[in-house]
Amino acid sequence: MQVFGACHSTVSLDAQGITETGNQYWNLGTAQLYEEAIRRGEGKMAKDGPLVVKTGDKTGRSANDKFTVRDDMTENTVDWGKVNCPMTTDHFDVIHNAFLDHMKGKDLFVQDLWGGSDPNHRIAVRTIGELAWHSLFCRTMLVRPEDGELDGMAPQFTVINLPSFKADPETMGCNSETVIAVNFKKGLVLIGGTQYAGENKKSVFSILNYLLPEKGIMPMHCSANIGPDGDVAIFFGLSGTGKTTLSADSSRTLIGDDEHGWSDDSVFNFEGGCYAKMINLSAEAEPEIYATSKRFGTVIENVVMDEETRELDFDDNTLAENTRAAYPIHFIPNTSEKNRGGKPTNIIMLTADAFGVLPPIARLTPEQAMYHFLSGYTAKVAGTEIGVKEPQATFSTCFGAPFMPRHPSVYGDLLRKKIAEGGVNCWLVNTGWTGGVYGVGHRMPIKDTRALLHAALDGSLNAAPMRIDENFGFEVPVQVPGVDEKILTPRETWADKAAYDEKAQYLVDLFLKNFETFAAHVDANVLAAAPGQVQRAAE
Repeated sequence: MQVFGACHSTVSLDAQGITETGNQYWNLGTAQLYEEAIRRGEGKMAKDGPLVVKTGDKTGRSANDKFTVRDDMTENTVDWGKVNCPMTTDHFDVIHNAFLDHMKGKDLFVQDLWGGSDPNHRIAVRTIGELAWHSLFCRTMLVRPEDGELDGMAPQFTVINLPSFKADPETMGCNSETVIAVNFKKGLVLIGGTQYAGENKKSVFSILNYLLPEKGIMPMHCSANIGPDGDVAIFFGLSGTGKTTLSADSSRTLIGDDEHGWSDDSVFNFEGGCYAKMINLSAEAEPEIYATSKRFGTVIENVVMDEETRELDFDDNTLAENTRAAYPIHFIPNTSEKNRGGKPTNIIMLTADAFGVLPPIARLTPEQAMYHFLSGYTAKVAGTEIGVKEPQATFSTCFGAPFMPRHPSVYGDLLRKKIAEGGVNCWLVNTGWTGGVYGVGHRMPIKDTRALLHAALDGSLNAAPMRIDENFGFEVPVQVPGVDEKILTPRETWADKAAYDEKAQYLVDLFLKNFETFAAHVDANVLAAAPGQVQRAAE
């Protein structure tokens, strides 16, 4: 066995029970990992410098193969169910021992990194894997330590990723040959049977989502940016709602695009990189992200490349629809040097309402913000999936249910508390449809969305005259300079007013039905923030 690179920690692999390995590669830099990945046939360099790799049959997260160990630490702190599936300590130990055997004789790549960019709240994370490009991915997506920062520090959590490992469901208590098992008590994550690199970063996100609430820190699946006067804005939103597009504003400084924490004095990025979707990417629509596809240090997954010219085809989904690129955050212009900013002034909750019911913007009370945060609503557009005849509502709690180990009310209560303490303005922004449902109406004009968003962020919208929405009870501006007044009242944009009323009631009922799960975990003020209260009060 040879050791390449340097271990800055006092904890060796031997101390972690990993013995009789092949060569060990510690904390290699980008160029060294490129060399190893290409030499081992893991990837190829594209024309302009990125490393192009394929992830095999797993081109996304294996949600049904993720488990959390149920023990005396997690028994009453994890929200057990479909998302957080329990695993026994015995089954985890069987998998762990099998991992230790599987690593014997194998070359391993190790990175010692930070999860989180705030020195007061980050955790030391060690990643161990058999693929050089996975090591580069982790080094890109987590926070790289400054010289000497990790000297002598033991890893608080270790993530071991072995794509060549095949789990045995009968003896290991899992569902397939793929397994992602998290043991909070042991500070250990085991990932096997998948080459999809996103499992690495989402495991660290889940860990922070479990640990930080006990410190009074709100973990968030969101993007964040800073205005010219230092004001911070947070953007919650599911895929397709415009989270990345609207937060990447050339007049504001980007903190991060996906995962953040909100402490008593700052909003800080959990990561040091971005993981962007690349399907149908163009220089015209997303110039900043497109530019990263032409840089050395970007890792591109499952994008088709011409073997002779080494040109990339972002429109070809032959390998996957979920094509991705991982790149250091500083590849995007105008990013925060320290990946953090002060406490937020504004929270934006984005939704793409394909029913054409919600207004383009609404102001929320803290209780309404908690209600909509726990709901996490957007809609699938009709025609995008076989059998979908009309828009379908999608509710993802906390705008990131798959990564939230604790009960949603824990995160909701934290959010409401921080909103109230900081006097934060909360806005619901609909980037979906107006004038009718999808197929009848049209997409909300981006110029109007941007105008309303800028008015919210610069504070001028607070002075606008407001009405109370008859269906959802939140405040909606009735007049904003540069915005068509008609669009601010959705019912007025519909030719058939009775059809609007019917669809609005339909959406209200969907919200109420979805929220039944949380009713026992919130107080009367949050329940009173539910849609339909205005009509009931009038009756």
